[in-house]
Amino acid sequence: MQHAEAAAPGPVQLLAMLGRRVELSLLHVWQLSGFVGLVLVTLLQVLPRPGRWRLTALVQQVQLTGLEAVPIVALLTFLVGAVVAFLGATVLSDFGASIYTIDLVAYSFLREFGVLLAAILLAGRTASAFTAQIGSMKANEELDALRTLGLNPIELLVLPRVLALLLTLPLLSFVAVIAGLTGGGLVTLLSLEIPLNQFLGVLADVPVRHYLIGLVKAPLFAFLIAVIGCLEGFKVSGSAESVGYHTTSSVVQSIFAVILFDAVAALFFMELGW
Repeated sequence: MQHAEAAAPGPVQLLAMLGRRVELSLLHVWQLSGFVGLVLVTLLQVLPRPGRWRLTALVQQVQLTGLEAVPIVALLTFLVGAVVAFLGATVLSDFGASIYTIDLVAYSFLREFGVLLAAILLAGRTASAFTAQIGSMKANEELDALRTLGLNPIELLVLPRVLALLLTLPLLSFVAVIAGLTGGGLVTLLSLEIPLNQFLGVLADVPVRHYLIGLVKAPLFAFLIAVIGCLEGFKVSGSAESVGYHTTSSVVQSIFAVILFDAVAALFFMELGW
């Protein structure tokens, strides 16, 4: 009993733990900002030199991060669109405004859900893959071998992954929007008996700027996910336990960064009246 009481952390220990967590978070932000600068500098050095472009690696990463992610993105957003439409129909029918279920689905997916769900899926699927791949290479001392051969790991490994996500996330966001609207349209057709031509007519009245507001966030989300995933891979110390830890960390950080910047963007556009 005395041992348990002695082992219980006091206010000073809890405050020290909080301070260490805050210090570690600030260190992560500092390292991420430095890595972002390194990636951008390397990109500016490579762009004027077409001979150094890694087109084969870029195409491979586009296939892995984009084409192979289309089924899961489409399925998830289709189901979410159906759920949103069903909830909207359930609530709005009490007020005799069931037709506005279409607007609810359209605005939510065009502005937020399309790009956000696609980014969260890529954060869990792709960021973890980037960390595991680069972390395994570091654990096997392959990164040291690349440097010995005079090759830049940032140029060879990071840039193709960053550019691939910059290309694929906007396309996946478009797929997510179409799938979400399809799911919502199916529910309104079966549950509310709203014909397809009326559904499409209401969608046609939605301003295009709402889709552009959602789409403009995709490159930022893609860059954050790719950079965080690659940075955590370079942090791996060499053991299998370290690979697992940093893989988990990359997923958590990527999802947190995506949701944080999405909230900031939503407040920003709301203040602008967009």
